[in-house]
Amino acid sequence: MESHKLGIDISKKTFDVALLREGKFKHKKLRNSAAGFKELSLWLERLNVASLHACMESTGSYGEALAQYLYDAGYQVSIVNPARIKGFAQGELIRTKTDKSDASLIARFCLAMAPSLWTPEPWEIRLLRDLSRRYDSLLEMRQQEVNRLDVSGSELRCDIEEHIKYLDNSIAETKKRIRDHIDDHPDLKRKKDLLETIPGVGEATINVVLSEFADISRFDSAKQLASFIGLAPRHRLSGTSVRGRASMSKIGNAKVRKSFFMPALVAMKFNPVLIEMRRRLLKAGKPKMLIVGAVMRKLIHIIYGVLKNNQPFNPDFQVKNV
Repeated sequence: MESHKLGIDISKKTFDVALLREGKFKHKKLRNSAAGFKELSLWLERLNVASLHACMESTGSYGEALAQYLYDAGYQVSIVNPARIKGFAQGELIRTKTDKSDASLIARFCLAMAPSLWTPEPWEIRLLRDLSRRYDSLLEMRQQEVNRLDVSGSELRCDIEEHIKYLDNSIAETKKRIRDHIDDHPDLKRKKDLLETIPGVGEATINVVLSEFADISRFDSAKQLASFIGLAPRHRLSGTSVRGRASMSKIGNAKVRKSFFMPALVAMKFNPVLIEMRRRLLKAGKPKMLIVGAVMRKLIHIIYGVLKNNQPFNPDFQVKNV
């Protein structure tokens, strides 16, 4: 049976779909809600769509609920790095960009490239990710209120201070929920204990690792994991004239990548492997920010090796393919 291709361009409140079959498109715009998901199912039923491969861009939390809904309905689902879709569009020399045209583009990409299929992570990891993201949001809100406190008049200071106290309580409560959740699940607890053996990796970093890529089997190598985060190096070499400086690709999960900046700075002071790496790169005259990027990448390799081999950190252990 032919699998129809469904391109989905998703945003916070709505999503556009483009159903590709027999070279023609059917379009529909729906609400990004449970009611909209049900309406999509009814629309597909009316069109007699039994076999479906749905494809969408990775857009943070906006598309997670829809992806889960389609997966539970028995459809194939792919979640693709937006950079791949952008590159595909450039290859087609597309100049028009609307929600409708983007959905059609994603459907054509799905047909041409047959992207790998997505499977949802276990419930305990999804809940941990929600808790971790909530914790980060609370920290951001608290900082915003602290900034307002510095410039507010006396009339508002009391209200702001009360809100900061409320946020402090919420932050402490959420932090405890995260700790209890990890401790209540043996696999997460085991991985946490392993990660704690890595100098420079603290509680905040461990929460990011466990919530964003605890299932290390998703990645065939440490290099693939580094690429997922956007820490893979980008080289600019062409012919005899182009000899650009290598840089971080930044094609990946920006939020996760950002969370490894401070741990890298700490690890350069306390992790023997990364202390030696920093010394060697400084001696070679490498720029400081390039060294930080290299250390971030090496730290990811170490994390991958510890989780992949189910062994505590060993400074004498060399991760494959570093």
